[in-house]
Amino acid sequence: MTKPRVLIITNLFADPFGPTRATFNQQQFSRLREHMDVDIIVPVSFVPIVRNPLAWWRLKRETKARWPYADYIVYWYIPGVARWLHAAFLMLSLVSQRLPTLLKGRWDVILGSWAFPDAVVATVLGKLKRTPVVVQVLGSDINVFTADSLRRRQIVWALNEAQAVVSVSKALVGRMRGLGARDGHMHVLYNGVDHARFHPLDMQTCRQQLGVAMDEEMILFVGNILVTKGCGELLDAFAALAASRPRLTLTYVGDGPMRKALQAKVQSLGLSDRVRFPGRVAHEQLNAWFACASVFCLPSYSEGVPNVVLEAMACGKAVVSTDVGGITEVLPDFAGIVIQPQDAPALSKALDRALAADWDHARIVAYASKFNWEANVAEFSDILQGTFQRPR
Repeated sequence: MTKPRVLIITNLFADPFGPTRATFNQQQFSRLREHMDVDIIVPVSFVPIVRNPLAWWRLKRETKARWPYADYIVYWYIPGVARWLHAAFLMLSLVSQRLPTLLKGRWDVILGSWAFPDAVVATVLGKLKRTPVVVQVLGSDINVFTADSLRRRQIVWALNEAQAVVSVSKALVGRMRGLGARDGHMHVLYNGVDHARFHPLDMQTCRQQLGVAMDEEMILFVGNILVTKGCGELLDAFAALAASRPRLTLTYVGDGPMRKALQAKVQSLGLSDRVRFPGRVAHEQLNAWFACASVFCLPSYSEGVPNVVLEAMACGKAVVSTDVGGITEVLPDFAGIVIQPQDAPALSKALDRALAADWDHARIVAYASKFNWEANVAEFSDILQGTFQRPR
C-alpha cells in the first residue's frame, strides 16, 4: 500500500553546519517515515556557506548520506534588516532553486514546522498547490516573533489558513488564541523521549568516564548558551552557593554566543576549577552527562516544552526550571522546582533546595515514561492524514 506523502519545510533539522540541530525534529520526522512518505526541505543560511563554500559541499554530502530524504537549499536574505520580509526571501530562495520540484511534486499534505518564516511559506505553497497545510509551533516562534506586528500578521494568517495547528503545549495554544488564531483546529502534542537512549545509568561509572569526582554536587545545563536561556542567572546563582557548598560544580553542555563571556566571568570569580564547558555533545552521548548530574537546571526566559527537561526526567533527574511556556504542564512537584525567570536569587534558593531534597528518582522515571515518540508520532500522523482524508 502506498504511503501518503508529506512535504516538510523547516529550518529546524540537522544541516551541514549543525548536525545536532533540533534533535527533537530529527527524532520525530525519522519516525514519521514509518507512517508516511517524508520529504524535507531545509533552508540553510547563506552566511556560513559564503564564508566556507568548500566545507558546505563536503558537509552537505555527508549530511545527505545520513538524511537522504532531506533537501538542503541556500536561504538568501538581508541580515538584520526587515525581518518581516524573511518569508518572502525564503519563498524566493525556494522557487529559484527548486522550481521543478515544486511544480512536479505531489504531496498529500504540507507541514511548516516553525511559525516564521517556514510555516508562512508552507501555507503559501499549499495555496498554490491546492494542498492542505499543517503548522507546527514550538515556542519562540510564537512567544517571541509575534512581538513584531508585521511578522505577527503573517503568522496569524498562516495559523488561520492551515487545516491544523500542532502545538507542543497548552500555553502556546492560549497564546495563539490571544493573538487572534481561530479555534477548533489546534492540537496539543507533547514531544516524546527516546527511552532506549535516555534512562538511568550508573552514576559512578559515568562520572569516572567523564572525569567528575564522586563527591561533587553537579548542576547540569544542556542547551544553547544564550542570554535567553538564563545562562547568566545560572552562573550568578551558582556563585552565590559556591562558598556554602564547597563540592558544588556547574557544567554547561552546549555552545553559543554567550560562552566566552561566561568563561571570562568564571575566571574573574575564581571559579575556573568548578565550572566546566565541555562544548556540544552528540545527542546519543548526553545520557552520561545526565547520569553525572545531581540536579538539572534550565532557567530559560521563554520556552515551548523543551525536550531536554523530558530527557532529564527520563534519566531520573530532578529539574529546576522557570515558569515559562508549557514547562509546568510537564514538570510535577515531585520531579522538580519551578521559579520565575530572570531571578538569580530565587534560582539560587531553588537549587539549594533541590540539592538538599530526597527525590524519588524511580517515580520521576515512571512519570517520564508517558512521554514517548511512538505515541507522539502515531498521533501526529493521524493529525496530518486527517487533513486530506476528511471532506474539505
